[in-house]
Amino acid sequence: MAISPRVTSFVADTLALVIFFTIASGLNERFIAGMEWREVLVSRSIGAVLMVLTARPYGMWRDFVFAKVRPSRRAGAFLTDCAALLFFQVPIYVAIIAAGGASGTAILRGALGFALLMLVLGRPYGLFLESRPGSVRP
Repeated sequence: MAISPRVTSFVADTLALVIFFTIASGLNERFIAGMEWREVLVSRSIGAVLMVLTARPYGMWRDFVFAKVRPSRRAGAFLTDCAALLFFQVPIYVAIIAAGGASGTAILRGALGFALLMLVLGRPYGLFLESRPGSVRP
């Protein structure tokens, strides 16, 4: 029995998001936001569950944004990936670290640090996603 492209895309999007951002987010929370390791563990546990729920919607969102923008150059693809990731993930991230126990200042530092990470990691993560079946490639 063959695995459907929808299932393959779901699994690929989910694994990509969980692996890629568990590491990046955990480091941001500890060293930029200043959260304790216990708080990082709580927020990454919450984050893993939310990533499973949001990975495929993000992959679909990214494909939608690329289909609408249709960047023709590398710089356009870079900016499109960064913007798609920034607008989708930062609000979710703020909720995760708040639930993990971060204070107001830590939430602000964490959100700013994560936003910067989205700008730096947007295109590498986009390239990672492009390797999955059914992805829109610029």
